[in-house]
Amino acid sequence: MKSDIEIAQEAKMLHIREVAKKLDIEEDYLEYYGKYKAKISPALSEKIKDRKDGKLILVTAITPTPAGEGKTTLTVGLGQALAKIGKKAMIALREPSLGPCMGIKGGAAGGGYSQVVPMEDINLHFTGDLHAITAAHNLLAAMIDNHIHHGNELNIDIRAITWKRAMDMNDRALREIIVGLGGKANGFPRQDGFIITVASEVMAILCLAQDLMDLKRRIGDIIVAYDKDGNPVTARDLKADGAMTVLLKDAIKPNLVQTIENVPAFVHGGPFANIAHGCNSLIATKYGLKLADYLVTEAGFGADLGAEKFFDIKSRFGGLTPNAAVIVATVKALKMHGGVKKEHLQKEDVEAVRRGIENLEKQVENVRKFGVPVVVALNRFVFDTEREIEEVRKACEEMGVDMAVAEVWEKGGEGGIELAEKVVKACETPSNFHVLYDETLPIKDKLHIIATEIYGADGVEYTASALKDIANLERLGFDKMPIVVAKTQYSLSDDPKLLGRPRGFKITVRELRVSRGAGFIVALTGDIMTMPGLPKHPAAENIDIDENGRITGLF
Repeated sequence: MKSDIEIAQEAKMLHIREVAKKLDIEEDYLEYYGKYKAKISPALSEKIKDRKDGKLILVTAITPTPAGEGKTTLTVGLGQALAKIGKKAMIALREPSLGPCMGIKGGAAGGGYSQVVPMEDINLHFTGDLHAITAAHNLLAAMIDNHIHHGNELNIDIRAITWKRAMDMNDRALREIIVGLGGKANGFPRQDGFIITVASEVMAILCLAQDLMDLKRRIGDIIVAYDKDGNPVTARDLKADGAMTVLLKDAIKPNLVQTIENVPAFVHGGPFANIAHGCNSLIATKYGLKLADYLVTEAGFGADLGAEKFFDIKSRFGGLTPNAAVIVATVKALKMHGGVKKEHLQKEDVEAVRRGIENLEKQVENVRKFGVPVVVALNRFVFDTEREIEEVRKACEEMGVDMAVAEVWEKGGEGGIELAEKVVKACETPSNFHVLYDETLPIKDKLHIIATEIYGADGVEYTASALKDIANLERLGFDKMPIVVAKTQYSLSDDPKLLGRPRGFKITVRELRVSRGAGFIVALTGDIMTMPGLPKHPAAENIDIDENGRITGLF
């Protein structure tokens, strides 16, 4: 069986100008990065602004397991399937991060015969967006310490600096560091640390900004520290917002590529789905809705995290109306939720599937709470049995939700035609989309709604530190924002060991932070890693290149 990278390298790619023609984008609006990648000029927005929006389809999933669900592969495959049934379709994905790519997760361009290409470029440096975000983030970090070194006019409390440094790599040794050693000329020694670039608020801002000037405004609003009186200090106070925006002037432009079957794709932006909202850029999504009749996009992790944030954060800020949602499930993941160990997943176990379906039922409920029509996609693997598949089909009938078996990894768009037809049908059903809560509610009320309605918790508990954070946010007037809950992706609860559909639990909020530039509050439950480490045998050990420049082992 060929690897993903071998399949991708054999793809017959079109010149990107030919891909753009499928969307009626003239060459004047393309900024080429070689033959197969292009950025879209901001001038295009003026030309297409009065066009009717196409249908917006969100791909989400059941609660993730180590068995994998193939959400990105399904997203690409669905876009290809829609094109095969004659629809003007495109997809929109997040950009991969080098950290996971070199670590344990591998690439993020789909898989098999449902990938975006050129796969190597997309998974590596691509068009340099993540490097630009890293540079802008670290410029701000440098200006904080420089300001303190030269007299600290803003009276910054060096014990209350919240802005860390960033790099797009997994490096656990940089989580907690000391900067400013080496004497007076090097500044004041203080504790600092690094986060991975995709966890940066700059990334979240880039993906929520409406245009360049909105980007600049949001960057100016970033809170980097507090002064000795407890007042926030912003990037604008440090006069860093202009230069940071300059570094991002090209990164804000969406990247146009194609799938293996030459379906147009935007791959742009990549915020964490825990500490941020886990969706591709709002600009790319809005462009896609004007350029295609069907835009397929995804959100990170399961519906309790990614879909909730797509609806309550991205759709709220962007004025989006999702027309349908696809929940991806696999037989093997359902069996894990039903109590089967990973090493026994290839053995038929209909009873375990039945138990695991509780998780699927809850995620279907979650999406329906937002008034969006749902279709279940069962991503088929070779060792799935007909009896197991039939159990899922029967459960979906009982839930009153359409289900299709997808084989897009093996067959590309052809393997997703049944799903595409059911998604088109769902899009014809009127969407009664609405957000879950009023953002002006008190913080505790918003958290209670999310925890009880989406996670199925009995309520929320707060540490003493979290209560202090809430009081401080209220004092500063930062409490009237939507909330990003940072919790484990492996459970509906905040305990990663509780699989399936946990009941009788409470969520514990231990800390709250404000991402004022992005426009949301982050509530942390459990330990959320913003600088991952590499595993014992990182993927980087298998990546290589030959004398002809051919890359192997990327995925």
